[in-house]
Amino acid sequence: MRGKQAIGAGVLALALVSGLGWAAQATTGESATDQITASKAGPARAAAVDGYQIVRLPGANVPNFQRRTVSCPAGKRVIGGGAEAQGNDAILVGSFPTDNGTGWVGLGRQNNYSSVGITVYAICANA
Repeated sequence: MRGKQAIGAGVLALALVSGLGWAAQATTGESATDQITASKAGPARAAAVDGYQIVRLPGANVPNFQRRTVSCPAGKRVIGGGAEAQGNDAILVGSFPTDNGTGWVGLGRQNNYSSVGITVYAICANA
């Protein structure tokens, strides 16, 4: 009996490492072995996002801590984004959506300099 428990625990550990997760086993009622076999068929495809578009605000030098904002085209909302700080000792201080959810903000600073290069990206989709 101990041998079977050890094998079962090994299969569960393999399922967890492969991304199947504990919650998936608890909700599907399938054994860990069945889940591993199903996962070999390939991951489930995510549904397409309607109107998916990445909008980029090219890098520009701005004073330290000055916000740079990129906006989604009309009729679209931001679903993600990011920013990049460029320069010697550049530090990205903030990267977050706008309050109204239609764009992305990035800001940074650069040690020993009064300006920093900032590029901002917004991932947009139809509202």
